[in-house]
Amino acid sequence: MEIRQLNTFMKIVQLRSFSKAAQVLGYTQSAVTIQIRLLEEELNVRLFDRIGKLVTLTQPGKEFQYYANSILEKADAAKSALGKVSPLEHPLHIGTIDSLCLFKMPPVLQYFYVHHPHVSIKITTASPRELIYMMEHNQVDIIYILDNPVYNNEWVKVMEEQEYIVFVSSPSYHLAGNPLIRLEDLLHEPFFLTEKEDNYRYSLDQYLASKKMEITPFLELGNIEVIIDMVKKNMGLSFLPHFSVAESVRKNELAILDVSDFQMSMFRQIFYHKDKWFTEEMKEFIRLAQLGMI
Repeated sequence: MEIRQLNTFMKIVQLRSFSKAAQVLGYTQSAVTIQIRLLEEELNVRLFDRIGKLVTLTQPGKEFQYYANSILEKADAAKSALGKVSPLEHPLHIGTIDSLCLFKMPPVLQYFYVHHPHVSIKITTASPRELIYMMEHNQVDIIYILDNPVYNNEWVKVMEEQEYIVFVSSPSYHLAGNPLIRLEDLLHEPFFLTEKEDNYRYSLDQYLASKKMEITPFLELGNIEVIIDMVKKNMGLSFLPHFSVAESVRKNELAILDVSDFQMSMFRQIFYHKDKWFTEEMKEFIRLAQLGMI
């Protein structure tokens, strides 16, 4: 049993494809097939079911995944302890939501580009629920979401940072600077809101419904940049994560409305699955997150 065989096995598990694993690892597909066949012969089990283009782990394969992950982590730890750290070069697949991708990810991507140019990064954006599903089915390496605190014994949470969701307007809007605003004062203002499926929009709608209130937006849109641009032009209000408007507020292009009877917050959270092969690329991403880069 060789480390390269275990690397190949884990890459096939991640990508669910022999051909994609071969492409990422720089092998021919026949070389990948031979590595897995030799590994299966040594273990005397079938690790994968291959029906057409569908590649899935068998039950022995699922059990072996745990041991392969543990061996590879120990091998990486041994290299680090002996000072033989290889340059980061494995792909990194991050799942996140649109707003975090737009406003939080650029500094990290720039850092990887400068310091780890051989790492190929893929970002998939989706809802928190979809991203959790992807993490649990090994379709992404790590996820970065904005949601209420969520926990599961199968996940490793490495960051949880509170983030307020705020009402914003142009600094020249007639409500800006008013210290006596109540939530009901906003109901009939023109609103530019994200789509109902966005979790903070959904939480706002649920809260309003519990108070027998409702906001009917002038425009619903998935693109936060367009929403912010509309609000900057003094066309109405929006309800957005603080991180997405902080720079515009600093530049006096937007103003946060002080609503005396309402406050909402969620948490920026980073997870990976406990059975995931914890690569050096994932460690580096987490290190940057914990340094406050995102």
